[in-house]
Amino acid sequence: MKLAPRLTSPQFQRSPSPLASARLARRAQSNGCPVRDPTTSRSPSWPSWTRVAAAMNQALPWIFPILALTTSIVIPLYAGLRRGRFYAIFSAIVLGLASVGGGLVFTRLDDWVPGQALPGLQAAFAYGMAATSAHYASLVNARMRGPVFRALISIPGQVFLASGFMATFWLLGLLVPRLLLWGFGAQTALQWLAPLDTLPYAVGLVAAFTSPRLFSELVRLRLGEARPENFQRIPMERHRRTTPASLAKRPLRVVQIADPHLGPWQSVTRLQKIVQGLVDRNPDLILLTGDFLTMESNATEGALAEALAPLQKLPGRCFAIFGNHDHEAPDEVRAGLAANGVRLLVDDACTVQTEAGSVQILGADYVGRERKPHLEALLGDHPRLPDHRRLLLLHDPSAFHDLPEDAVDLVFSGHTHGGQMGLVSLGFNWTVLSRSRWPDHGHFAKGTNHLYVHRGTGFYGFPLRVGVPGEASLLELIWD
Repeated sequence: MKLAPRLTSPQFQRSPSPLASARLARRAQSNGCPVRDPTTSRSPSWPSWTRVAAAMNQALPWIFPILALTTSIVIPLYAGLRRGRFYAIFSAIVLGLASVGGGLVFTRLDDWVPGQALPGLQAAFAYGMAATSAHYASLVNARMRGPVFRALISIPGQVFLASGFMATFWLLGLLVPRLLLWGFGAQTALQWLAPLDTLPYAVGLVAAFTSPRLFSELVRLRLGEARPENFQRIPMERHRRTTPASLAKRPLRVVQIADPHLGPWQSVTRLQKIVQGLVDRNPDLILLTGDFLTMESNATEGALAEALAPLQKLPGRCFAIFGNHDHEAPDEVRAGLAANGVRLLVDDACTVQTEAGSVQILGADYVGRERKPHLEALLGDHPRLPDHRRLLLLHDPSAFHDLPEDAVDLVFSGHTHGGQMGLVSLGFNWTVLSRSRWPDHGHFAKGTNHLYVHRGTGFYGFPLRVGVPGEASLLELIWD
């Protein structure tokens, strides 16, 4: 006789009756076991990681555009209400240009980026835009920030903004070859060209690590040889890893500190270490050619005084002038210099005795207009002294063209940050300012007037250095 199969599958099992359920519960309690209702024994339903990841992937394409649009509108409005029209206009321009470049690159990522890598890039763009927004919002109530804020917000935000800014103009440059390839139907070539969209972001990422770098050099300037009729660059000796030949006569040894710009890239601690290293080289003179502050340090009382503290070890050897940014907080600059025994020369002059001889130092205040009569008045009020080397501190090197013949032996300038973008790191003198009215970096001369333009102890404005390192040099001035 054939037996019927046992009905053991779940659909054939009966649910326990209420009476049986109560009996089981009492038995479990008497045994000290937790009570479990068999009618509701299923585990709670939680979203799986797969579902969360899928939801995030769906949201990522929208996060960056929303952040970019919101930042470009809200930050300038917030700045206009809380800080003023100038910063509102400034933030609208830089954030707008960076958002345009970033948006164009972002929308084309899915045309060529492999699917597995795309969410990571989209997340990086979203983080960069969020950091940019937070940094520029913080400048409405500016002050020096701590290392965590700088590392997570200020520096990533500035790198992302600079990359987007470069991308806007880079994509404009690629527009012509793209149109030509499209006209010839070269679709394969257009596809190969797509990854080049992200080149500005690759450059920005590299520059994030190289921008703070300073080249420590020994630079020899020979001031008695070249007397060119027209303004031109003069070759000079730069020694980084080599020891130069000894000189028959002791040179005047000078350290220049230019454009330190206390701010996101230049903390108080970092600048203090740089200044200490320069003081340790025991120069005859330390000449500070202005632009000490940024928006953040303008509003942080005592930051400059603390950063320049090592200068107290060289009393009577340190002299300074104002740069253009120092006029935004002149009292803070005066206090920071005075606290460390630095003499500020505002259209003034002084003399100092060094082991290399007597030196007359003139300091020109920064003016934006009518520079020629301004310099003529300064030079007239402080004529050349016999048996003195004559040095002029002049923040903006473009004003060198307004000097009369045989005005000084050497002018020390900064302001340009060495051009900030160029090929100096590769051993070439070219920068984006090479054909401008600003001498960008190095030694220049016209007639008997010589000029040295420092590449900068820090930088400001465009928030990256690209191919132009900063400078921490010891200058040896040689009169043959």
